[in-house]
Amino acid sequence: MSSLRIPGLGPIVGHTTDDCCRIWIRAGDPEDDKTGLSSSRRTLGIITIITVDGKTVKDSQIHYFRLHREYDRTGTFLLGKESGIDSASDFQPLQADTKYTVRVATLTIDDPFPDGEIVNDRELVARLPDAEVWRDILLDKQQLKDERSIAEFQTFPDANKLVDQYSFILGSCRFPGILWRTKHADRIFGPIARQVSKPSKKEPAPRFVLMVGDQIYADKLNRYVPVGRADTFDEFQERYLSAFGSRNMRELLRTIPQYMILDDHEIEDNWTQDRFVNGSKRQLFVLAMNAYMSYQWCHGPRTFGTRLYYSFECGGYPYFVLDTRTQRYMNTEQATLNDNHMLGRPSLGGEPNQLSRLLDWLSNQQNDRGNTPKFLVTSSVFAPNPMDARESSSKCNKENSDSWPGYPATKRILLDYIVENNIQNVIFLSGDIHCSNIVTISFSGSTSANKLKAFSITSSAFYWPFPFADGDPSNYVHDSTLENQQDTFILTSGIRMDYKADNFTQEDNFCRLDIDRSKQQILVRAFDKEGKLIQEPTQSGKNKKIETKLKLAKW
Repeated sequence: MSSLRIPGLGPIVGHTTDDCCRIWIRAGDPEDDKTGLSSSRRTLGIITIITVDGKTVKDSQIHYFRLHREYDRTGTFLLGKESGIDSASDFQPLQADTKYTVRVATLTIDDPFPDGEIVNDRELVARLPDAEVWRDILLDKQQLKDERSIAEFQTFPDANKLVDQYSFILGSCRFPGILWRTKHADRIFGPIARQVSKPSKKEPAPRFVLMVGDQIYADKLNRYVPVGRADTFDEFQERYLSAFGSRNMRELLRTIPQYMILDDHEIEDNWTQDRFVNGSKRQLFVLAMNAYMSYQWCHGPRTFGTRLYYSFECGGYPYFVLDTRTQRYMNTEQATLNDNHMLGRPSLGGEPNQLSRLLDWLSNQQNDRGNTPKFLVTSSVFAPNPMDARESSSKCNKENSDSWPGYPATKRILLDYIVENNIQNVIFLSGDIHCSNIVTISFSGSTSANKLKAFSITSSAFYWPFPFADGDPSNYVHDSTLENQQDTFILTSGIRMDYKADNFTQEDNFCRLDIDRSKQQILVRAFDKEGKLIQEPTQSGKNKKIETKLKLAKW
């Protein structure tokens, strides 16, 4: 049996509630990568709490947890309600709105079941020494350096109360950079981490970070260009090790809860399910998903089992994170776009699918929480539409759209439901297009529809060095009611949906959203790679701050 090592990657602070938190790491033994899945060695994680609200915890429980070969020797420990491998020792629930510091390490051992027998966690831990034997080494700061073995987080507020104020970070699209520019791809995560580590009364620390797609670029250039394109598991693995192991991002990942969802570049540019169904890209998809589930899905909520979409809440505010990528289906042989489905095909036998679960979730939130803002995370931008994919555009242009214009059936079902059930204060959160903006959505055609408030917020990109290539604000609709930008969407009932977009920026950015119930608003601000509030020049010559105060319906 070997000694403890710092994690090879991580820790990552994952899904958090008011009484538990997921901590993720990857194995720390460099030999693990060389011996492969048939290795005669097993790798375990070890974890303990060392401080609570800054006070040292004496005699804190130490737990083993499994690092799974099938998940590239990564593993997640759920601090709080549940226990780890050592399930004989129950881990007490964490306290709400409390700061915790934990130390993690990895341990590589000879496989006690070398014949390939599949064993449960209890059987495995029965062959191990009591985890307490590692206490001195685990707490030795010289052997386990803090910055690579420490995770810090604050649990969410009491789930039974709606808090008046809190903030979170939104962002997407981290192009990896090429050659000497790879360091530039990591730059923006420094100021995000500083907002977490150096809060003030005026700017309290954000509660969590939402990364809404393209955390890696499996295809650095283009899916048709083999240079830099990942098509083996080792290459997908390298993308994650490079992205999550960079200095600033690694610091950020270990200090605040992270919520992630994939977009196309975790697989291949403009991915749709039909590439998997027809078999042309089946192997690529399997490799990409194995890597995605190991490095992103594992530390997130598992609301619907192994489905990639999920829901969570913070401070009484609900979030539904959509999988708009792996379940989208595009039927290119049909003469109509109505057989294209963004969230999977409609259920034929009444069994729940992503869309039905989303609609039920919306109803439940409105019934249980009233007008409390309801956040829908969609990697693909809900609004604004590209100028060449407007409702007035040709079928061909909309069909080629990689976003909601190409999937009008799904869009109409969702909007019909929002209007018919008076779902108030729906806020779409998106990334993808390398151009941040804020959209106010309006409905007209009935008294109740006129009162509905909805918004779409896009934050993109963390790093994209080619703003001249795409993301130009002039390529997107700014006012869907204007004749030269006409993009009104007609619902089944005849209700009209329109929108106005503002505060565009192509600078590398992240957005901070500050919820303020007392003011009935959400302040949205875009910050640059230095952590400064972005200001864009206007036609008058004055600079305009990229910040918006969204006035919501009273909640």
